[in-house]
Amino acid sequence: MAVGNYRKAQVLKSEFLTPNMKRIVLTGKDLASFPEGFEAGYVKLLFTKQGRVLREDEAFAQLANNNIMMRTYTVRAFDKQAQQLTIDFALHEKEGAIAPASDWAKTAQLGDEIIVGGPGKTIGVDHRADWFLLVGDMTALPAISCYLESLPACAHGRAVIEVTSSEDIQDLNKPSGIEVIWRVNTTPGKNSPLLDTVKDIDWQQGDVFVWCACEFDTMKVLRRWFKKEKGLEKEQMYVSSYWKLDCTEEEHKAEKLADLNLPN
Repeated sequence: MAVGNYRKAQVLKSEFLTPNMKRIVLTGKDLASFPEGFEAGYVKLLFTKQGRVLREDEAFAQLANNNIMMRTYTVRAFDKQAQQLTIDFALHEKEGAIAPASDWAKTAQLGDEIIVGGPGKTIGVDHRADWFLLVGDMTALPAISCYLESLPACAHGRAVIEVTSSEDIQDLNKPSGIEVIWRVNTTPGKNSPLLDTVKDIDWQQGDVFVWCACEFDTMKVLRRWFKKEKGLEKEQMYVSSYWKLDCTEEEHKAEKLADLNLPN
């Protein structure tokens, strides 16, 4: 396909990293034009509004009829030479609702095709900081993993990560000076332990850089705390939401846009 920023790819590998995290490695000749250096950035996976993977032979007709929806996922890794794109999916259930990307990832098999849009960048971690605080739930774990791998070996700080079960805890490649604090929440989006855990952290000396991504309402609480209680300025943090409880991605996007126009 390789038209504009849309590329056709096929599943090369599909494996469960943990019970609620599945890794899909995509390949295909279209990925020859996929740019390097977008780890922790995002791609868009294309589906019909009925929740079915968009096929190459119908793509233009469905696009013309506005019968598509996109789901956003983090670029976990990309190997230009091998033309392999790795995406880690935080699996979830949506009772009575369409969860196209999660449902597709659960059953993805060798050779299955999907159309990938992008990539797009995200704001990274400022390596000039004296110490680092990374915070997120399972949807942010792929990005946090990328950032931990990119930090200088001498970096120190904390990473606070919420997972759905203790079996979802992963071994992460990180500097020895970064402590990872895992918290289990069996009801993602409700009763998040992230704020209480962050409050208990000993604030270190020097300038901090905070990177935080999680559910929308949890994000707003954390953002307010970083600003009001710790006095962090905009340039010292990246705080965003990757999803909103009981909302589609389209509804979540509308909420984020409205939030941008509100005083925080």
